[in-house]
Amino acid sequence: MASHSETSSELDQVARTIVDCAFAVHREIGPGLLESVYEACFCEELKSRDIPFRQQVGFPIQYKHLRLENGLRLDLLIKDSVIVELKAVRQVEPIFKAQLLSYLRLSQLHLGFLINFNVDLIKHGIFRIVL
Repeated sequence: MASHSETSSELDQVARTIVDCAFAVHREIGPGLLESVYEACFCEELKSRDIPFRQQVGFPIQYKHLRLENGLRLDLLIKDSVIVELKAVRQVEPIFKAQLLSYLRLSQLHLGFLINFNVDLIKHGIFRIVL
């Protein structure tokens, strides 16, 4: 799963694009909708920018000597190198950040975003997590 081919500057560009997409979606439809609506709109933003992504990505994890096929399900995997978890909640709980950190560790990726669209200003709903 881990992609080590992305350079730091490429990852920075992907990160800027992710943030830009979040701003575009929030500007267009605002807060107060279901997470599934934000996911669909966010994916449309990525498509319009020709950014490769996979949605609702399941991948196995290794537990001791077992391979658990349905180990994790990521909301979005951008360019096989950045995990994006989307929320539409009143408050971002610490467990959401802990979950993303675990996803990063288990996938051997280093950059993730937790984006909560249920905020007045989207800049208050974007959390960049680096492992």
